[in-house]
Amino acid sequence: MEMLPSPEPFIGGIDFGEGPRWHDGRLWFSDFYQYSVNAASLDGTVEVIVEVPGQPSGLGWMPDGDLLVVSMRDRRVMRYDGMALHEHADLSGIATSLCNDMTVDAKGRAYVGNFGFDLHGGEDVAAATLALVQPDGTAEASAGDLLFPNGAVITPDGATFIVGESFGTQFTAFDIGPEGRLENRRLWAAVPGTVPDGCCYDAEGGIWYADAVGRAALRVLEGGEITHRVETELNCFAVMLGGDDGRTLFLVTAPGSHPDEVQGLGQARIETVQVEIPGAGLP
Repeated sequence: MEMLPSPEPFIGGIDFGEGPRWHDGRLWFSDFYQYSVNAASLDGTVEVIVEVPGQPSGLGWMPDGDLLVVSMRDRRVMRYDGMALHEHADLSGIATSLCNDMTVDAKGRAYVGNFGFDLHGGEDVAAATLALVQPDGTAEASAGDLLFPNGAVITPDGATFIVGESFGTQFTAFDIGPEGRLENRRLWAAVPGTVPDGCCYDAEGGIWYADAVGRAALRVLEGGEITHRVETELNCFAVMLGGDDGRTLFLVTAPGSHPDEVQGLGQARIETVQVEIPGAGLP
């Protein structure tokens, strides 16, 4: 396993960042407790794109350029057309707790995870069902029995969906069938001792993922081999490959994930480290 250098600072002043996405030359991300979706230029300039009162998380884009954003607390996907937020999908009949990360495919189909249980309230771990939202906003239950489905990727050929199960300590893969429905469930990689959170795919078939309890990001191959590791001062909750050549790994870090640890404090940040293999696929 190769150890990468310590990351460099990029931006700070965040309460809790999530859903980093490289899009149109900027890093987009949600801030849970500042209730905003933001976009950061490479010079560190941050623009607030839209405020989401229901607490924003996962991000993605429709083919026409509209932004989709998860509204966690009211379990909805919202659509931002550049002027106003509109409800795109109601997931309250599928999600059994707060909605969370989301991966949107090239056709505008969205895969949305949820906690499955009251994480911050101390409930016992319970499995969750992933929601599939069609481009017209129709929502349906997709893969079930997932232990905290979190970050997910879609391979560059659009054929495979791979989701991290935070409390399952593994990545689970599916074939993407007609209308985006998930088929042929299988283990992609077990990652014991880590808690996979936000993740991204690279051009040689590796997944970079944040270890939510290990203060690190790791690169894993199908089958479970860990090839690279970068350590962070704070806990790492999401990663994204981007930059001009796709070789900048953005690391979203925070002192913790419970609102009592981070809300209103502005102590979270985004850092960067350079890697050799560029990003590929989605998100």
